[in-house]
Amino acid sequence: MTSMTIGALARSAGVGVETVRYYQRRGLLAKPERPSGGGVAGSVRRYAGDDLRRLRFIRSAQQAGFTLDEIGELIVLDARNDRARARTLAQARIAALDRHIAELDTARSRLQRLAQACGSRSSGPCPILAAFDPKDE
Repeated sequence: MTSMTIGALARSAGVGVETVRYYQRRGLLAKPERPSGGGVAGSVRRYAGDDLRRLRFIRSAQQAGFTLDEIGELIVLDARNDRARARTLAQARIAALDRHIAELDTARSRLQRLAQACGSRSSGPCPILAAFDPKDE
């Protein structure tokens, strides 16, 4: 893959330039050196295919629910080929996702009951609004 500017890198990964810079500040993505000489246009940082691969890795790991700190650890583990620790991190993320899914299921069921109660009444306070009113607690 040919080298690309930060803008082209960001577009290729579906993120903004500021996101790329943020990942660089967090140490998740390397900041290439500026080439010497050549005026302003010749001093633009250039990114390679490995940078794009890393950026896509970060985005995919985020979509799986990993925090940026965990992603940083995964990057280190990849360099060391530490599958056991990577598996431990993945299992912890799965457990956290399972807890979150259970919380969402509970919230969905509660809201579904409130919506049904709201639909079955034509007078009095709305059960949905009453359930979220802090004075009732």
